[in-house]
Amino acid sequence: MPKKLPILLLLGPLVLASCVRARYFPGGGTVQTGMASWYGPDFHGKPTSNKEIYDMYEMTAAHRTLPFGAQVMVTNLANGRTAVVRINDRGPFKNDRIIDVSYAAARLLDMVGPGVVPVRLDILEGRARSSDAGQKFVVQVGSFISQDNAKDLESRLKRKYGNVYIALFETATQRYYRVRIRAGDRESSRLLAEQLWQDGYRVLILEDAFPQ
Repeated sequence: MPKKLPILLLLGPLVLASCVRARYFPGGGTVQTGMASWYGPDFHGKPTSNKEIYDMYEMTAAHRTLPFGAQVMVTNLANGRTAVVRINDRGPFKNDRIIDVSYAAARLLDMVGPGVVPVRLDILEGRARSSDAGQKFVVQVGSFISQDNAKDLESRLKRKYGNVYIALFETATQRYYRVRIRAGDRESSRLLAEQLWQDGYRVLILEDAFPQ
């Protein structure tokens, strides 16, 4: 595994998860189910369909019809893990699959090994926010559709880390339980994320929409 993965994965996907809401896209609806795959090294550094350069360490995905820039909550139905990706490419080009996620997203979804997994897609709209000098951050360690799984992770994290909590996120048809740790400023969140990564957790740094 490339040594730079932890840093790139931490810096790239600053997903504003607490500021997303369900949105209807004509012809697609807010929820889709089907099979997902992932793509990585063979496409890394090459142009995507929207002319960006594909970075396998960013939280992006390819979809046949959703508009570029659309935010999608992907749920691995085999294990309940979730990840938010941004559509910046077209595909997959196999009829039995509905989305192709990046390598970074595949790691969070725990689907790198299986390669192809059943998924649920909740189509979202991200509302960008600009952080100021006083902005606070959280580190997300897990996102589940099972509240029991979220509580189990919360309990394990509390044995070593403080400020652990579960943030409820809802779409029109599904609830998600996101296990997070309040981390303070950006630098503190990076240090915490690196510690969690060393402990074996897959993490994301997020802006805290409701700092305390």
